[in-house]
Amino acid sequence: MSDPLACHLDWFASLSPQALTRIDRVYAAGARFQDPFHELHGREAIRQVYARMFRHLARPRFVIGAVLRQGDAAFVSWDFHFAWHGRQQQIHGGTLLRLDSAGLICEHRDYWDAAAGVYEQLPVLGWLLRRLKRHMA
Repeated sequence: MSDPLACHLDWFASLSPQALTRIDRVYAAGARFQDPFHELHGREAIRQVYARMFRHLARPRFVIGAVLRQGDAAFVSWDFHFAWHGRQQQIHGGTLLRLDSAGLICEHRDYWDAAAGVYEQLPVLGWLLRRLKRHMA
C-alpha cells in the first residue's frame, strides 16, 4: 500500500485541469479548505477554486519543498509559480494538511503572505504597501 500523503503531494505537484477529475482520490467529501482569500467546505467547492486558478493564471504549478509529518497531520512548504498579465510570479507558502482515517485530506489550510504575493503586485496598492513596509522596517 502506498503512502496517501506522498500520493497527494504528487497530485499537487502535477496539478492540471485534467487532474481535477481525480479530486475524490485526494480530498474527503466534507473537506475544509482555508487560505487568505477563501474558507470553503466540500470537495466541489475546493475543485472550483483550483479550476478558477487554471482559468485566470498562466502555467500555475506547485513545487513541493519540506514536508514535516506527525501522525495524521503534515506541514508542507511550497513555491507556487505562475504568470499573471504576462509577468512571472512566485509565492512561497506552506500548508497544514490533516488526513482522515481513509487517508483523504479532511483539512487543508494554506499560509502565505497575501500582501507580498498579490497586493504588492498591483500598481497603486502595491506602491503604497511597499512604501508602508519600508517605513515600518
